[in-house]
Amino acid sequence: PFQAGDGVFGAALAGRNRVSLSQLKGSYKLPYYGGACPVGAVSVLPVFEGNEVRGLLVADRVAPAPFTEAELEVLASAGRHAVRAIQNERLFIQIERAKAEQGKLYRASEALGGAVHEADVVEAAVRSAREFASFDFAAVTVHDPNDDSHEIRAVSGDGAEPLLGARFGQNNSLVSMVVRNRHTLPYKGELEEKRQVVFSDRLQMPPVASVLVLPLMMHDRPLGTLVLGARRRGVFSDAVRPTLEVLARHVAVSLANARMLKKLEDLATTDGLTGLLNKRALIDLATSKLAAAHRFNRKLSVIVSDIDFFKKVNDTHGHDVGDVVIKGLGDVLRKCMRSTDSVARFGGEEFVVLCEETDGKGALLLAERIREELARTSFPTPSGPLKVTCSLGVATCPEAGRDWEALFKSADEALYASKHGGRNRSTAWTQALRKASHAAE
Repeated sequence: PFQAGDGVFGAALAGRNRVSLSQLKGSYKLPYYGGACPVGAVSVLPVFEGNEVRGLLVADRVAPAPFTEAELEVLASAGRHAVRAIQNERLFIQIERAKAEQGKLYRASEALGGAVHEADVVEAAVRSAREFASFDFAAVTVHDPNDDSHEIRAVSGDGAEPLLGARFGQNNSLVSMVVRNRHTLPYKGELEEKRQVVFSDRLQMPPVASVLVLPLMMHDRPLGTLVLGARRRGVFSDAVRPTLEVLARHVAVSLANARMLKKLEDLATTDGLTGLLNKRALIDLATSKLAAAHRFNRKLSVIVSDIDFFKKVNDTHGHDVGDVVIKGLGDVLRKCMRSTDSVARFGGEEFVVLCEETDGKGALLLAERIREELARTSFPTPSGPLKVTCSLGVATCPEAGRDWEALFKSADEALYASKHGGRNRSTAWTQALRKASHAAE
């Protein structure tokens, strides 16, 4: 290497024109020769790309005679060919790099497209981002527009685990500003710890020198952010930022699709008034739970509940109050249920509780707890507080039935016995109860 501004090279660069020397003496030196100058003539031509000088084409020879115009034209033509070769090589490298980037984006798109649940999307997002940049920390935050808050839904990296699930409000952090302004921050991709906070003052991410917070945008609506951090500086340069921004758009689309799928699943399986499972969802669940109970020889019980004199509530206070009472019983059931129980509204004022690994005695105790809790609950009406009671029937597999239809029929028979026994009570199914029911028919 040598300084291009020296001697004949500097003259060619400064003048942006060809410089030729001839009749050179042995004392003349050219910097690319280590010792004495072995040439008698030299010509230096600036090589242009557009209006920019990209280099110098140098030709020398031992003979001291000057280069002829024909020879200089050959050199000029060689310079033009050299520029085209450089451009072609650069274009080839760009094409190869673009092909590699497109391949990575295609794989990322496939991974994100195959993720149907939100947890799968955020996991695929972090995994895909590693294809484009080497980072030590990653997180996905989700924005809740209802209260303008953020939740960290996924983290990756040493020391990141305590951040998982943390929530924080809108503030002056990078995440908040990215959601608010809808563009990537910080501009240089480097964290200035004294001036910048990524999440909040109380939520400190592991030490990093480089950080990039990318918005997850869907139809100009911010869904959250993809946060990447690295211990080294200069990781998120202009060479990788555009690709990461494209990836972030893919992540946003997949995240929106996952949320839409969740809404559709909820609509298909959830009762709109109470938020509990609906009839179809519980029957599907009961079928699989019964199969498991038979396979592992475990008990499984069903509780059927019905609000006493509910028609009178509707006739006296109106259907709005009736809905409040139905929702209230749903809340009571949710409050009383255990982690292994499943609760559904079957329609009208009828509710069903599916109790895994629970015998008849345990299910009857739970039914009584539900009945007592509802009896203590007051519901507001225009004419004052209203109290209601419920009747419950309990049936246990396999004694009361081995499949869902038989088990539910037995629980319904027990509920019928509670109704006809004075209401506001719980009854467990027995074979004698069925015989009495058949005799009454």
